[in-house]
Amino acid sequence: MEIEKNYQEALDYLYSFVDYSLSKSFRYSPVKFELTHIESLVKALGNPQNRYPTIHIAGTKGKGSIAAMCSSVLKAAGYKVGLYTSPHLHDYAERIQVNGTPISHQDLIDLLEEIKPIVNTIPEITTFEITTALGFLYFARQQVDVAVVEVGLGGRLDATNVVMPVVSVITSISYDHTYLLGNSLAEIATEKAGIIKANVPVVVAPQEEEARLTIEKIAKKRAAQIIQVGKDYHYSMLEHNLDGQSLLVWRAADQPIIDQFVEAANEESALPERIFTPLLGYHQVENAATAYATLQTFQMSSLPISIEAIHKGFREINWPGRFEVLQRQPPIAIDCAHNRDSARKLRLALDDYFPGMGIVMVFGASEDKDLHGMFTELIPRVQQVIATKSFHPRAMDPDLIVDMAHQFGKPAKVIDEVGGALLEARKIAGDEMMVLITGSIFVAAVAREAWNDQTKLTGD
Repeated sequence: MEIEKNYQEALDYLYSFVDYSLSKSFRYSPVKFELTHIESLVKALGNPQNRYPTIHIAGTKGKGSIAAMCSSVLKAAGYKVGLYTSPHLHDYAERIQVNGTPISHQDLIDLLEEIKPIVNTIPEITTFEITTALGFLYFARQQVDVAVVEVGLGGRLDATNVVMPVVSVITSISYDHTYLLGNSLAEIATEKAGIIKANVPVVVAPQEEEARLTIEKIAKKRAAQIIQVGKDYHYSMLEHNLDGQSLLVWRAADQPIIDQFVEAANEESALPERIFTPLLGYHQVENAATAYATLQTFQMSSLPISIEAIHKGFREINWPGRFEVLQRQPPIAIDCAHNRDSARKLRLALDDYFPGMGIVMVFGASEDKDLHGMFTELIPRVQQVIATKSFHPRAMDPDLIVDMAHQFGKPAKVIDEVGGALLEARKIAGDEMMVLITGSIFVAAVAREAWNDQTKLTGD
C-alpha cells in the first residue's frame, strides 16, 4: 500500500507540470512547444536516448499498433526491447515498457526522485517531456537492445524528436488536431515529417497524395531514403475471422514470386511467406505491412531479425482497445477511433466482421474532435446512441452527442458514467444486436474495466 501511495504522489508531481493533453485549448507552436526543455533534461541525464538503436514512429493513426508490432517481433527475435507509447489505456506506467512489461511503480518513483533536482531547474517543462526523459533513462538502465518510440503529438516539436533513430516511420496521416497542426493534409504532414533526419531512412505508410508529396519533398531535402508501402512493398490480405487475419507482404522486387502464386491458382507450393496477426480490421493489414517494411529496413543497418521471429512476433502481439471484441455472443466490441478517418475504418471493420447486425453505440469523445465527421461514418450502422463521458478534463458534454445523434435521426440518451452506459447498452441490445463502445481511448479504457467487472459479477 505504501508503494501505491508513493506512486500516486509521483503521478501528482508529474501532473503538477504543464500537461497540454489535459488542456482545453492550446497552440502547437514554437511559443509553447520547443525542444530546448527536453534537450536540456536529457543532456543532464547523459543523453540516455543515444545508448541504443531506436525506431521512431509518427503519424495520425496506426502508430501505436505499428510500434506494438515492431516491439513484439523484436522481442520474439530475442532482444530486450523498450517501448514508449502514449496515451496509456489503464495505468500511466504502460507508457514505458520493456519486453511488454510496464515499468514498475517503484522504479518510476525512484527514477522520478532521482531526476527531480534537474527537472526543477528547467522552467516551463511539461509532463510529457519529463515522462519521455524517464522512459529514455529507464531503457538505458535496463540496457535494452533497441527502443521503439511513438511520437506523442505532431513530430517536429514533439519531445521524442531528440532521438537519432535507425529508421523513422510515418503512418497514415488524416485530419486530427487540425487547430494545432494545420487545416490541410500538407500542413499536418509537414509536422509529422519533422521527425525525418538527414540520411536516415523513412518508411511511409500509404498516404493521400497531398500528404505523400509533402513527405517526399522533406525526405529528399534531407537526403533520407524513402521506403513507401504500396510502392516499394506490396501487401494483400488472404483471409480473416474473429481470431485474426493473415496477409502477404513482399518487396516490389519479389513481384515475380507473387505472379507465380496468382497464376498457380493459389497453390500452396507457390505461396510466399504468410503473416498472421490477431489484430482485426483491414487497416491492421496496412499497419502490419508498414511494420514489416520497417523491420526489414531496421535490420539492414542494425540488429538481424529472422523470418521465424517475424511470424512469432506478429502472431503474439497484444494491443488491446483496437477493434477488440470483448465478447462474441452477443457481440461487444471497443475501439479507440477518435477522428473521421479512424471511424471510417471502424465502420468497414464492422461491415466486414458483423455485416447487417444492428448496433447500440456507447459514444464519448474529447471536445476538440470532429463529432459530425465520426457520426457521418458510423451512424448508418447504428440503431441507438448512448452518450457518455470519461474522466478526462477535455471530455465532450454528452448532451452535444445526443443533439448530434438526433440530427442524424437516431434515438439517443445520456448516461454519464461509462459502466452504466455499457450496462444500458447491453440491455437494449439483448441477443439481437451488438454493443460498440468508441469515440476515445479514455472511454474505451473505462469500458474495458467496466466490462471486466460486470463479467465477474455475472460469471459470464
